[in-house]
Amino acid sequence: MAIQDTSGQDRPLAKPAHGRPWQRWAIRGTLAIAVLGGIGYVVHGWLSANKSVDASRVRIAKVERGTLVRDVVADGRVVAANSPTLYAIAAGTVDFLVRPGDKVVKGQKLATIASPELQSRLTQEQATLAGLEAALGRAGLDVEHGKANAQQAIAQADVDREAARREVEINTKMFGNGVISELELRRSEDAMKKADLAVAHARAEAGLQNKGLVFDLGTKQQGLDRQRAVVAELERQVGALTIESPVDGLVGQLEVAQRASVAANAPILSVVDLGAFELEIKVPDSFARDLAIGMSAEIKSGTTTFTGTVRSVSPEVVDGNVATRIEFGAQRPAGLRQNQRLTARILIEERPNVLEIERGPFLEAGGGNVAYFVVDGVAERRTIKTGAVSLQAIEILSGANVGDEIVVAGTDAFGDAQRVRIAN
Repeated sequence: MAIQDTSGQDRPLAKPAHGRPWQRWAIRGTLAIAVLGGIGYVVHGWLSANKSVDASRVRIAKVERGTLVRDVVADGRVVAANSPTLYAIAAGTVDFLVRPGDKVVKGQKLATIASPELQSRLTQEQATLAGLEAALGRAGLDVEHGKANAQQAIAQADVDREAARREVEINTKMFGNGVISELELRRSEDAMKKADLAVAHARAEAGLQNKGLVFDLGTKQQGLDRQRAVVAELERQVGALTIESPVDGLVGQLEVAQRASVAANAPILSVVDLGAFELEIKVPDSFARDLAIGMSAEIKSGTTTFTGTVRSVSPEVVDGNVATRIEFGAQRPAGLRQNQRLTARILIEERPNVLEIERGPFLEAGGGNVAYFVVDGVAERRTIKTGAVSLQAIEILSGANVGDEIVVAGTDAFGDAQRVRIAN
């Protein structure tokens, strides 16, 4: 019996998908080269770095597109917008009628000042005023007497002239009848001319005398008016010896002790106007230059927010800050008191759709012109251009794209290196 072969059991096998063996090795070699190239690129970046800094020493942020809000947030203290200090009108002894913290109303008596010197001056000037008033009355009578005497002199001159006129008339008739001589007629005519001159002189003298008397009366009237002004001022000062509150509010600080002697114009006490509180905050000089009177503000007291308006910005910079006053809107916190601490926010501007990055020390370190961009663990120094700056973010005008990573803090450890490896 012949032995059968195994050809019946043979089955054809499918060809491998990768083709021939040399093709498989080519693909594997290509992949190895790509991996080694990537590793080589990273290693090359690391090796080309000037120095290495641990990642824990830096802070990295991403460039984003959004709305940059420029605002100022600062704590401040409540101050009285109207806190007048009252002064002594004259030297004397102070007697307080209130104590610090007392609630007072406008016009209420707060203190009195005993000033014997001022009272004495008022009494003397009042006596002088009375004398001038009497002198003025007497001058008025002199004017009336002068007018009466002048009228009498004029009337007497008129009578004398009339008598001279009749005498001339009679002598003229008698001279025509040959009773008197021409000499006597001429004498009577001369007498009439003298009478005319007397009348004219009397009238002129009356006018001059009246002017003189009126002038004297006017001078005395002016002296009286001046004296009345002096007395009125002294009466005002004596009245001001009683110090009254100019506003509704609270008594502030007493500047002197009870029954103390004070000089003229010395401060006595202050009054706090409860109806005119403001919030005073300190704004960094870099932001203060952008503030303007009338800007809107938000004032936070606890969990409640109130509206306000910037009322004043000091032109003086003290310790790098500028004092700014914010007045409350229609609503204000209940129970507001002086020196109370509140938080205020002033909105300067909003810049929508801008490239922005978290604010950090890199802005000052690079002057806003350079930044370190992080790519594959290496920070590379590049040029950028920055724009507006807020408390939280910085606008990037050019040199960066959305998604770029920038070292925002810790660049002081980089020195002037162009490339720095960030070691994890």
